[in-house]
This record gives sequence, C-alpha cells and structure tokens, in this order.
Amino acid sequence: MDVDSCYLDGNADAVEFCPHHPFHHILAAATYTLEEGNQPHRSGSISLFSADADVGLELLHRVRTTGIFDIKWNPSGDGRRPLLAQADADGCVSLLSLQSKSGAEDHGTVLREVCSEKISSAMCLCVDWNTSAGSISLGLSDGSASIVTVRESQLQLSQSWAAHEYELWATTFDTCRPHLLFTGSDDCRFSCWDLRESPSNLVFQNAKSHKMGVCCIAQNPMNSNMLLTGSYDESIRLWDIRSTSKPVNEKSLCLGGGVWRIKHHPYISNLVLAACMHNGSAIVRIEEADAIVVEAYREHESLAYGADWQRGVRLEDGSNKGSLVATCSFYDRLLRLWKPESVMVK
Repeated sequence: MDVDSCYLDGNADAVEFCPHHPFHHILAAATYTLEEGNQPHRSGSISLFSADADVGLELLHRVRTTGIFDIKWNPSGDGRRPLLAQADADGCVSLLSLQSKSGAEDHGTVLREVCSEKISSAMCLCVDWNTSAGSISLGLSDGSASIVTVRESQLQLSQSWAAHEYELWATTFDTCRPHLLFTGSDDCRFSCWDLRESPSNLVFQNAKSHKMGVCCIAQNPMNSNMLLTGSYDESIRLWDIRSTSKPVNEKSLCLGGGVWRIKHHPYISNLVLAACMHNGSAIVRIEEADAIVVEAYREHESLAYGADWQRGVRLEDGSNKGSLVATCSFYDRLLRLWKPESVMVK
C-alpha cells in the first residue's frame, strides 16, 4: 500500500494534486506552524513534488510563506494555465503559477507568485474556485465569507458578509449554479448563499444535523445534486440539494475521527477519500442504501488533515489504473504517498 513518505519543514495541513494535463504527477503540500516565543508568528511553506508509483516523491521546489490553512488548484480546461490559490494566516489570498523552465525536465518546475490580495485582518481559513476559474471564495476566522474576482491574473475583492458566528472552515461553489455558495462553520451550521446580490442572500441554513462544527463540503463532480459534508462530530453526511429550501439528509456515516477533508474520486462517482483527523484516512463507497468504509489508512500518528487523489489513467470500464493517494498529518509533519487497494471498486 505504501509507496513513499517524507517529512516537511512545518506542520502539514493540505495536499493537492494538480488537475491540469500534463501535470497530474505534480503534488503541492502546504504547512502551517505557530512559532512561539517573545514574538510569536505563523510561518508556512508550499512544497512542490513529483509523485510516481515507481519513483515515489521527488522534491522539485519550495516556497516560504506565512502560515497556510488551505490551497486549491484552479479547475482545468479551456487552455487554462495551472494556478494554485493560497489562503493564509495573514488574511491574504495569493495566486501562484506553475511554470516549467524552457527545455528543463521536472527539476525546472517551480511555483511563482502572480498576485496577492489582503482580504481581512482575520485569517483566511479555506479557499475554493468556481468552475469558470473567474472567482474565488474564502472563509475567514471571524465567520465572514468573501468573494474575490480573478481577471488577467489580478485579484479584486467583490463582496464580503457576516456568514457565520464562528470560524468558517468550508466554502464551495455549486458547480452547475455558480451563483450559489455553500458554507460550513464552527457554529455547526451548513448554509447556502445566493451571490447575485450584495450582500449575498441566505438560501437555506441547517443548524440541527451537525452536532459539532462543519469542516468541509464537497459536491459530487458527476452528480451535482449530491453533496457531502464532514464535521468535527466524526460523521460524513450525504445531502440531496435539489430542494434548496430544505436539503434532505439521506444518510450519514461515522468515520471515527473529525472529518476534515473530503475528496471525490476523479472518475468513480461513488468513491470518496476522507481525512479523518484522529483516525487517519478512509475511502468510503456511497451506495443508494448505505455508505460504507471500504479501506482505512492509519499510518499517520498525528492529526490527518490533508488528502487527495491523483488523476490516473482511466480505463474503458470506468475504473482507474495506477491511481495514487497523498495524505499528510500535522504535528509529525509527515507526507505519505500510497496506493489504495480499493481503487478498482466501483
């Protein structure tokens, strides 16, 4: 199952495989470290790796930053160049471009900052792109949500509003209706907002289903009516959002640890990867009648925060050959690359 592992230069909290061809082997890993002392400050980094099932992890480049809470590649398609959005502890969102030096192999692959925008005096905790890559959503430590417009590699804050009472850990654009934004917070509320007015209008808010803070939200890329939420209460929940006035909680599954990240498999619609904080990582299969854990990965000895699938080779039967998973854990600063045994499960 294990392919490779390495220690990062700080507390590891996010990993993201590049979705752009031909960079599917490129992996970004982010860190957040609170430097204590007479003048405490938050430091961080983004490490760029080449990830391969035979070679393992090869460090290509490292960028020193302030403490990072979340990173996200822009969606691929329409000739877009790979851009990595960074949400950090200084209340800024930054864009970094993946660049290859002319005539160089992977060792010439680097990240270069394109632009940065100060959003708030509060910390930026999460980031997401809309499907057109024209807007970025941010969740902040004071409970507010922000929308930033991206035009010709420039960032401009378009609106901010008080969305929640406490830390806003998750923001996700609806893939088919980009004027809708889903948010989740430490106040245990799962909400949806209509961005066509400023400030945004509340479409719905669920304050009863999650027993603790909402950490992550993920829409099924192959079925936009289905959406998953993860919570500190250790459960992953499946929602049918066709009725936006009152979403239906169809089923939930306890994963034995706070569900910090959820990633749908890039090709297999009912397969989900989850980072479960105190209980490692899990691969979950979601069926019509139930949701079950088909594989657990517990090689991490600290809080499992980051998890992502590599986009592998898609076969004619819909299965995925050679798919890899990257996970990371916080205090032990460990990045792991592994190959799921359940990857052929449909």
